[in-house]
Amino acid sequence: MKKTELFENIKRKQSFLCVGLDTDRNKIPYHLWSDDDPVYAFNRAIIDTTAAYCIAYKLNLAFYESNGVKGWTSLKKTVDYIKTNYPDQFIIADAKRGDIGNTSIMYAHTFFNEMGVHSITVAPYMGEDSVMPFLSYEGKWTILLALTSNKGSNDFQLTEDVQGEHLYEKVLRISKNWGDDESMMYVVGATQGQLFETVRRIVPEHFLLVPGIGAQGGSLKDVCHYGMNNMCGLIVNSSRAIIYADSTEKFDVKAGGTAADIQKEMAFFLSKKGIF
Repeated sequence: MKKTELFENIKRKQSFLCVGLDTDRNKIPYHLWSDDDPVYAFNRAIIDTTAAYCIAYKLNLAFYESNGVKGWTSLKKTVDYIKTNYPDQFIIADAKRGDIGNTSIMYAHTFFNEMGVHSITVAPYMGEDSVMPFLSYEGKWTILLALTSNKGSNDFQLTEDVQGEHLYEKVLRISKNWGDDESMMYVVGATQGQLFETVRRIVPEHFLLVPGIGAQGGSLKDVCHYGMNNMCGLIVNSSRAIIYADSTEKFDVKAGGTAADIQKEMAFFLSKKGIF
């Protein structure tokens, strides 16, 4: 999916919402447990009721890998369902891969060729040769971890060198030369607030994948104020607040309603920016 296509979807749906399918089998409604594949049944219902309000789905690999072979089957079926029924949706494999070049080649093949997703999250710690294999796929996106939403981001990402440059700033400054804003995005957590200003000084045109809205307490208003650019430039993820909004047999209806509420709020910020 090209950057222009992503932007057109944002304008058409007046939304930059990504629904995180962090599906924990132990948290899905009990009535689905009798299904042959409860995780897939849950995902399918969530997708059907939220697709009108979002432009992307993010599948966190940990929730699928923890179920072994069955989990990988659920993952592949979910990806295929989205691609078949909602082909305008941007699909993110939240895998946080990144290893020596030879290994990254295999990871890239797995997710782009075999799984068929549009993008994958990648850890930058091992440097350029661990990231370039992902960037070699035309039309695919590498989403590099830059400034995350968790408390532990303070341990390394916000440390400064002798020149006063934070580690996350160095990651942005160096890595932006590996790809461009048509092939690379960055993860920046919604809880980082005003630091989005610094991020935008370094990577003004890149899309940012923003987790941390909802259950993690990030402010959509702050994210938009400090992080939105003229092409929106944001894909804001919400997982638990949407998919676990209700645990009854009407869980999908509640999920759709929650997604619709977030979309309305996003439409306001897009309009305020003059994007539609």
